[in-house]
Amino acid sequence: MSNSKSDTTSSRSDTTSRKTTNKGFSHVGLSTLDLDKTREFYEKVLGFKVVVADTIKIKEGGAIRHIFFDTGRDQLLAFMEPRGIPGVPVEYDAGINRGLGTPAAFYHFAFEAGSPPALEDKRRELIAKGVQVTDVVDHGWAKSIYFKDPNGMSLEYCCLARNFTEDDATMQERFELSIHALGLDMANSSEITTAQGMRDKSKHPQ
Repeated sequence: MSNSKSDTTSSRSDTTSRKTTNKGFSHVGLSTLDLDKTREFYEKVLGFKVVVADTIKIKEGGAIRHIFFDTGRDQLLAFMEPRGIPGVPVEYDAGINRGLGTPAAFYHFAFEAGSPPALEDKRRELIAKGVQVTDVVDHGWAKSIYFKDPNGMSLEYCCLARNFTEDDATMQERFELSIHALGLDMANSSEITTAQGMRDKSKHPQ
């Protein structure tokens, strides 16, 4: 015969454990007007395996092509391409930032590079495949490279450069940038590294 009090306590403990354990993203969902070009880029250029590909028939008319890429660690990136669906615009900006009129840094997605050497390797690989990529940007706590997909979506490869500190989590003015640097393009990305370097020198003077 089971102990109901013990079983209840165990059940509550299991529930609490499930509620407080963060496991990262399942997937991020985006849209595209050209799924073929998008698939070619993410599959052939970035090397992400397609794990699910569906065509969804819409009752009101038209269809959606839906695809999921495995970006690593079972974290997926999905795209929907609408085709002739009533009420859905035929043309819209799938790059998000351009349509909203915001800098490229406002909406972007970063993939894990693993380490600074691996980040350098990824940069050379992308350049060899014809992708326009920024120099490595040093944020102090992380290093990044930036580029765009065929939809104009801002993308990034990133890796941690050190452990986080309590000071990192304290909201404060740390450095100054021009609005152009937030465009994350090849011409202005070096400004971020310069500004971060000045921040680090002020925090750790020689």
